[in-house]
Amino acid sequence: MSASLPRGLQALLTPRSIAVIGASDHIHKIGGRPIHYMQQHGYGGTLYPINPQRDTIQGLRSYASLDALPEAPELAIVVVAGEAAVQAVSDCARLGVAAAIVIASGFGEAGEEGRRQQQKMVDIARAGNLRMVGPNSQGLANFGSGAIASFSTMFIEVPPQDGPVAVISQSGGMGAMVYGLLRHQGIGVRHMHATGNQADVTVSDLALAVAHDHDVQLMLLYLETLNDPATLAQAAAVARARGVPIVAVKAGRTSAGQRAAASHTGALANEDRAVDAFLAHHGIWRVDDAHALARCAPLYLRDWQPQGRGLVVVSNSGASCVMAADAAESCGLSMAPLAAQTQSALAERLPGFAATANPVDVTAALLTNSALFGDVLPVIAGDAAADMVLLDIPVAGMGYDIERFATDAAAFADTSGKPIVVAAWQQGVAAPFRQRGVPVYANAGEALPALSQWRAHRLRLAELFARPPAPPAAVAPDVSSPSATLSEAASLARLAEAGVPVVAHRLCRSADEAVSAWRALDGPVAVKACAAAVPHKSEHGLVALGCNDADSIVAAFERQMATLAGMGVEAEGVIVAAMVRGQRECMIGAHWDPVFGAVLVVGDGGKYVEALRDTAVLLATCEEEDVARALRTLRIAPLLAGVRGEAAVDMAALCRTAVSVGRMVHAAGGAIRSVDLNPVMASPDGVVVVDALMEVAA
Repeated sequence: MSASLPRGLQALLTPRSIAVIGASDHIHKIGGRPIHYMQQHGYGGTLYPINPQRDTIQGLRSYASLDALPEAPELAIVVVAGEAAVQAVSDCARLGVAAAIVIASGFGEAGEEGRRQQQKMVDIARAGNLRMVGPNSQGLANFGSGAIASFSTMFIEVPPQDGPVAVISQSGGMGAMVYGLLRHQGIGVRHMHATGNQADVTVSDLALAVAHDHDVQLMLLYLETLNDPATLAQAAAVARARGVPIVAVKAGRTSAGQRAAASHTGALANEDRAVDAFLAHHGIWRVDDAHALARCAPLYLRDWQPQGRGLVVVSNSGASCVMAADAAESCGLSMAPLAAQTQSALAERLPGFAATANPVDVTAALLTNSALFGDVLPVIAGDAAADMVLLDIPVAGMGYDIERFATDAAAFADTSGKPIVVAAWQQGVAAPFRQRGVPVYANAGEALPALSQWRAHRLRLAELFARPPAPPAAVAPDVSSPSATLSEAASLARLAEAGVPVVAHRLCRSADEAVSAWRALDGPVAVKACAAAVPHKSEHGLVALGCNDADSIVAAFERQMATLAGMGVEAEGVIVAAMVRGQRECMIGAHWDPVFGAVLVVGDGGKYVEALRDTAVLLATCEEEDVARALRTLRIAPLLAGVRGEAAVDMAALCRTAVSVGRMVHAAGGAIRSVDLNPVMASPDGVVVVDALMEVAA
């Protein structure tokens, strides 16, 4: 671990001494298991069991209290419950203990009184410069140092093995599950930490600490809340600099899931699309469940570098070839067109009835000739279109030389530099591949999405690594303070100052000014009442479109002023704006999120925007290529690209405008609460903001 880590985090991960408050002589009790684990797995520091009822515990001298110890331990594990746990935290803070893990439950997850007790613990810890994990934590485990400050039963079910993966979870049970899935794949785990209620130390804090461990090559996170994104962003930056991918589950996508999270660990709900945007922005790949967290680990732990999307499928089953080709297309991979010389070389090595185009069917002849995989894989390795390989073995067993198959696949993996994954559902078939470090899955439906994820994630990390840091935001104001809505004229003026292309318009305070504006604009105009108190004008009849003579403009002005007067609203006048037609009505919005900062929304616009919801969400410090990528995922993407003879809209201008709006809100640091631009007229010649609404801090 890095010596630059703060003292509390260092003590949580590599403590030189540990006190167990509530220690037990019984190795299967919560107070006994950490001591047992550490004695079994080589913890080199000093253990201090604390239990006033016993003189020795598990062969170690037991002490009556923290005050009775010969030194203040670096770390304390608090197993006692209720008020005794609060008192233990107070004793730790008083004696200068660096960190404590509170395993006891019944606090923030258990109602108002529990939350009050939890906050009391936090206040005591912070006053004493004590970092606290929990309460309601299963504990932390560093298998590299043997500091297993955890009571998880999984370490009995599946013995620990130090390795390159770190699992950091808000839930102890979910972390243990991921640990077990990894170990069943033969993958060693260096860290397995569970933060529980996260009253102080969070998953983000531990991710930042673990990111400094140079033996870690992959980090897997389980989150139920994300209330310290700046720390997680910092952890992601440290990990990216070291080439360490982070894959995360953020639970609570739905309102039901958010309610469950609140009862589980006292979590606060985050708006889910903003969570998606935050994780993607920082190169953290989001998956849906614990199995998905563990599934891709074998791929991430290879030193392969992704190239193109060209996949070659090799199988001993024609049906598997067909289904694998379908699966490849569905997860964004393409079947590589093998060169004629490649197919000729394959034909020389395979039976005459085998298929040499991609997919490559070696047929049932594999049973009598175990060298077939080894014969075809080097040929495929030499084809420039072959970027990766799926070896699909739907059936094998007695009579098949499976060890030979695994050896040949491992040789390809080690020498070609091209990724290879194996689909084999039979455990006896899968095991030899797994033992040689070849990623193996139950079927192509699991293998190919994993391969696609690994490729996309690695490319995203490379892209982020090359980017300059985002500009800083201003100091955010109190977002609970009052806000005010600007009039449309004021909103358009602010946007124009930020370089956003807005419709040609004038603010007119009299009918004569409105007529003069129409003449200056030289064409049909829109006349719209302008009043900050009436942001949505159409439903009040305060918009007149296509006015193209003096009488209609005067009539619109007078009618709109009378309507505002009848509503008791003070009017600024009317906006006279050029009529703009676009190929597509889009929308761009941004708002200041109290957790994630400035968040950008871009996509389909018009009056049905809320009903159709064909929009993408990004962090507002994104780049134009991020916006373009997001737009390509929307249902309107083909329309933006041009259909039925239409030219494509100016995507560069649309992306540039979205980035300008996002950067404006980001730079304001919360002084601009929200911006709503709808419609933004997109055409082959550019984009123009036609209507704008801005909310600012009052």
